[in-house]
Amino acid sequence: MHALIIEDEFLIADLIQDGLRDLGYQSFDIAESEAAAVKLAAERCPDLVTADDRLTDGSGVEAVRSICENRPIPVVFITGDERHIRDEVLDAIVVQKPFRSADLKDAVGLAITKRIWFRQTM
Repeated sequence: MHALIIEDEFLIADLIQDGLRDLGYQSFDIAESEAAAVKLAAERCPDLVTADDRLTDGSGVEAVRSICENRPIPVVFITGDERHIRDEVLDAIVVQKPFRSADLKDAVGLAITKRIWFRQTM
């Protein structure tokens, strides 16, 4: 399984990757910007996307909107501003930073088993 991690903080991206590896994900792309995320997803469609919203260059929410425009992909937002995500994305699955591996595991499980995909809210 392949995951796209949209996160501009290297250490946090590394923690997410470790957590996803424990859940059976075997390959990863890490995008530090909105544009890089969209490009990487176009090159290889991920089985899961994790995204922070506020990136140094762009928005994780906008990247996810572009990536999921024509295809359903489970998405977990990992952010320090849960309220902002919930205001922007209907039915968002959100893990609040700082997070524990159990939080990530629960959120990924919910995204996949409940089939809660990113939905356009606009």
